[in-house]
Amino acid sequence: MYIKPEHAVSSQQQLREHYDMPHEIVVKKQIDFLAPYGQTLISMSPFFVLATVGKNGVDASPKGGYPGFVKTVGEKTLLIPDYAGNNRLDGLQNIIENPQVGLTFLVPGYNETFRINGKATISIDPSLCEFFTDTGKKVKCVIVVEIEEAFIHCGQAITLAKLWDSESQTNKDKAPSLDDIIQFHTGRETVS
Repeated sequence: MYIKPEHAVSSQQQLREHYDMPHEIVVKKQIDFLAPYGQTLISMSPFFVLATVGKNGVDASPKGGYPGFVKTVGEKTLLIPDYAGNNRLDGLQNIIENPQVGLTFLVPGYNETFRINGKATISIDPSLCEFFTDTGKKVKCVIVVEIEEAFIHCGQAITLAKLWDSESQTNKDKAPSLDDIIQFHTGRETVS
């Protein structure tokens, strides 16, 4: 075991004693609606991660499209198209069990991320699905998110990772290919 029991953090109080209190600005930046700058960032974002929780645990699914593929409706609502993919439906099934979601939007070249927490509902309303016909791909459903929290997240993680720096992308040729990964899983007797 990697964690010695005497070093395991097991309470909120113990955790807070280990960290300074957040700066007032960090607390005040969290609002319960989508400010104009947030709408702009979402319109520029071609990628976000959708976090959900259900009876089988946590799922964090990458979602991508053209910049602005997620639509904002006023200050409190997002519309997210869901296209046919691998059909695992992990996040969608979680939303049915527990509507609480977290979204982290990325804009290429921009170090800050934009975060939203809220409640999601899945809709198969044809009029909502047709709202996304500009891609030429069929939308299977639309995830409607009612915003409860929205805030900018500092760019420290992206800066430390050098995510947008071209020299940090030089190792991609060393990564296993998708074919190798699929072969590993399909060549096994049982897939977990």
